[in-house]
Amino acid sequence: MAEYVVEFGKDGGRVESDGRLDAAAFHRNHEAIWAALAPFLNGRSGDVVEVGSGTGQHVVDFATRSPAITWWPSDLNEAHLKSIAAWSAHANLGNVRAPLRIDLTDPGWCAEMRDASEPGPLLAVFCANVVHIAPWNVAEGLIAGAAKYLRPDGRLFIYGPFKRDGKHTAVSNAVFDTSLRNGNPEWGVRDIAELEQVAGSLGLQLIEAIEMPANNLVLVFGRG
Repeated sequence: MAEYVVEFGKDGGRVESDGRLDAAAFHRNHEAIWAALAPFLNGRSGDVVEVGSGTGQHVVDFATRSPAITWWPSDLNEAHLKSIAAWSAHANLGNVRAPLRIDLTDPGWCAEMRDASEPGPLLAVFCANVVHIAPWNVAEGLIAGAAKYLRPDGRLFIYGPFKRDGKHTAVSNAVFDTSLRNGNPEWGVRDIAELEQVAGSLGLQLIEAIEMPANNLVLVFGRG
């Protein structure tokens, strides 16, 4: 399976003896992201999969805030999976499950999902800072899996930088996009319209684009 995201722990961040990794972005964005998720998640129960959990810090923080929701972290990178498990053990939360090994280049995601053994139909799928540091087929697989596993009232939340109608929303995003593509031609800031096209072909539509700090967005997709 392809490795397609930046690996935490090799970026100079702190690594604890139990394998917990620390992402600087988590400290900058977790409050704002939760503010975007909370209007939908508050008062609801069910299963939520975080795709590309990275260090595992987001899923632990969000699970603390939503005890009625069962959170399923996931990643592909082995060091990330170890960090997710370590953060979960450190927090000792009853509503965070063992991390799934999801490969987004596979629209079925992983054996546990395909076999419907666990989790059940999903209340939500959350994915942060993945689709711009991965090939396009990862974005396609993310949306395909969400369309397959979300329950009728479920939502897909995608956080990160995006283009609108082929144009960057900020100069900093344009510079970032160039640096990504110079490092890997398959990476880059994605256009909302392209994601909408994929989603539409799978029965999902863009419900909302929530403005976030640092020229980011949370795109919210659902069945309408």
